[in-house]
Amino acid sequence: MLDRRLFLKTAGAAAIASAAASGRSISFNAHAANTTGYKALVCVFLLGGLDNHDVLLPFDQTSYNSFSGVRQTLLSRQGAARQRTSLLEIVPTDTAILGGRQVALPPEMPQMKALFDQGRAAIVANVGPLIEPVTRTTFESGAARVPPQLFSHNDQQSVWQSSQPEGAQFGWGGLFADAVLNSGANAANTDFTTIASTEVGPFLTGRTARAFNVNPAGPATVDALESLAGGSQADQNLLNALEQQLQSTGFNGSNVLESDFAAQVSRGFASNKAYSAARASGSPLNTAFPESELGAQLRSVAQTISVRNTLSVSRQIFFVGIGGFDTHSNQAGSLPALLGQIDGGIAAFYQAMVELGVANDVTLFTASDFGRTLAVNGDGTDHGWGGHSFVVGGSVAGKQIYGSVPDFSIGHDADSGGGRLIPALSVEQFAAPMGRWFGLSDCELTTALPNLANFDAPPTFFGS
Repeated sequence: MLDRRLFLKTAGAAAIASAAASGRSISFNAHAANTTGYKALVCVFLLGGLDNHDVLLPFDQTSYNSFSGVRQTLLSRQGAARQRTSLLEIVPTDTAILGGRQVALPPEMPQMKALFDQGRAAIVANVGPLIEPVTRTTFESGAARVPPQLFSHNDQQSVWQSSQPEGAQFGWGGLFADAVLNSGANAANTDFTTIASTEVGPFLTGRTARAFNVNPAGPATVDALESLAGGSQADQNLLNALEQQLQSTGFNGSNVLESDFAAQVSRGFASNKAYSAARASGSPLNTAFPESELGAQLRSVAQTISVRNTLSVSRQIFFVGIGGFDTHSNQAGSLPALLGQIDGGIAAFYQAMVELGVANDVTLFTASDFGRTLAVNGDGTDHGWGGHSFVVGGSVAGKQIYGSVPDFSIGHDADSGGGRLIPALSVEQFAAPMGRWFGLSDCELTTALPNLANFDAPPTFFGS
């Protein structure tokens, strides 16, 4: 018999992240989610705060002149890449949202422009964390309730993911997953409902759902156990004995916490094996992904989707993310490469979904801590509030800009200071159409998005 102290010493703090699924069941409800067919949501989180003003740029001469007047010092460092003639104009089907203006994407995003022009991508403009609608007047007077710790990275990442500041317990992705699990979806393999390929905050955590962690090569592992797997024969024997002991019915610790911990780690062993076997059984993708951090993560997501039938899942939510977007300095040097990484990674992912025949069944969206100021601090920008997100997929009503595009100037009605945009759309209004497309009922959406009732009906950025 393997001594339990040896188990605790070996496993230690290594509660296998991919084994963190709760076993608590919840009864079905009368308004259960519709989980027929297969659907997946993929959140691409851009950590640090993406500069929205360097993604959706002015293209008409008047707006560009206003913009360049504010951003002169930064534009001088960006050089030819931000000259008006270098920008990639996009023309939404409904131009009324622009009020006679013209807009463009940066030259680093030609594939996103192509997806937009093809109707496979949309832009949701000026979206961000809100509790209730806010105007410049109510913001400056303090009359409006606003999210706590505005402009704080950790808090606003958490608010984006959960409607609560840092320390939040549940995220809306996890609560979406709860709804489909409660309806009976993925009953054969609940562990693979929510999958993260990078460190994740509360987004994928529900009352039942927990994130299964993976890396580009396969399931995430625990360093202490991984070292045994790659060690001597004695180490391998110890690992095998540990696994057998945990999976046996005879491991009944006298301590409840010890027993629960052992059960979760045992479940992790089983889930890791099942996931690895499924990935190994899949056929290689023909789509070439860029050799970048985001490209590797999205390739892993695509490979996981390719074995969805082997994993016995009909609904999945993925979380991927890259950092580097906190561009207080050297924005001209660092941001273009990041924008190119977004462009190449998302375009390859969409092509992989076409290859797999699920382009209409998978929706990818971007999110970030916050936007950034239009005003510059020399060679960078500071923390903002509202920003712009891409939504990509075969079911997206693309070639459109949803929300609102404020003026490219300082001091307008949506400016909370320095060109820091007051969001016109809340995260809840952004998330609700995706939840409805995913199959959630109105009741389930209200549960997952508690502030949704404070706002007007969200835009519908999915086709009929």
